[in-house]
Amino acid sequence: AELTLREWFVEQAQRRSLEVETDRNGAIWAWRPGTGPGGGAGAPHAIVTGSHLDSVPGGGEFDGPLGVASALAAVDLLDARGVRTERPLAVVAFPEEEGARFGVACLGSRLLAGAIDPDRARGLRDADGRTFAEVAAGAGLDVDRIGPDPARLAAIDAFVELHVEQGRGLVDLGQPVAIGSSILGHGRWRFSVTGEGNHAGTTRMPDRRDPMVVAAGIVLAARDAAVAHAEARATVGRVVPVPGGTNVIASRVDLWLDARHPDDAVTAAVVAEIERQAARLAAAQGCAVTLTEESYGGTVHFDADLSARLAPVLDTGAGHDAGVLAAAIPTAMLFTRNPTGVSHSPEEACEAPDAEAGAVALADVLERLLREPVGVS
Repeated sequence: AELTLREWFVEQAQRRSLEVETDRNGAIWAWRPGTGPGGGAGAPHAIVTGSHLDSVPGGGEFDGPLGVASALAAVDLLDARGVRTERPLAVVAFPEEEGARFGVACLGSRLLAGAIDPDRARGLRDADGRTFAEVAAGAGLDVDRIGPDPARLAAIDAFVELHVEQGRGLVDLGQPVAIGSSILGHGRWRFSVTGEGNHAGTTRMPDRRDPMVVAAGIVLAARDAAVAHAEARATVGRVVPVPGGTNVIASRVDLWLDARHPDDAVTAAVVAEIERQAARLAAAQGCAVTLTEESYGGTVHFDADLSARLAPVLDTGAGHDAGVLAAAIPTAMLFTRNPTGVSHSPEEACEAPDAEAGAVALADVLERLLREPVGVS
């Protein structure tokens, strides 16, 4: 599905006479040249917008693609306004933002910014055992070149990402659009609980070393640890028993924890408490448990100068490419109202007038940034 959307993005960009290129990490860039000499693809002092096209299993229609579609709509609005400036503008579609396939969120932007080791990225595996290196090579990338691209980052003066809101903030405010102020610190951890695989019918309950019992306890421990800290979130959204037979006591259970809080120290405390409870539960069942951190990003406050000029009104508990890039370049976010307040689900929504309002707001922000003299960001 993502490949189909990537083809759509390239077709839409070319229809607008944008210069299309795919970078070393699989992100697609569509450039609207500036008026100055050498103002085409990769030119310095660029203003960039965009988002991602991938989704999560069972996801909605707007998380990611709305930001890309709105960026293209903003280009149309700038063209209609006759806005041409010395600064170039680019629309980017980042790959693997959700981390649904390879387990690391914002993989494309992390590689670009040097926030993940390229060797680790190449070795990431999907559920079928295929490595990111294999898949990337099959998509035409030179896997030996994936990784940080400081020259590309140095050419960007600001990045603005529009995203459907993934909560009820704008519903409660009664507004169609808001500026983002911060992203909660968040990460993903994998618990692996090992026990003894055995027959479900012949193994007496006292004789069992069942890792699924431990896994169930970890799910409850995650809930309790988060409830103990205001504004904390802890979720176990994926549980994989091995071998996974209905009449089989699992030999191992892997489960993935997502934990978030505005204070990074609280996030660490929540995870530590869940790990402590997991060790206690495993010992009680004659099992063993290990914890592996797969990714983590601390709380991000968007560029103070850029955000102040855009009047921030909303923070978010969701992670975004803009949050990853914030460590390297000035970034900001716009959110468009989601009337259901539900995300990562088919109930995610965005009404047409709000989508239009978001595109107009994005075009206004981009125009303001594009008109700034080169050297000001």
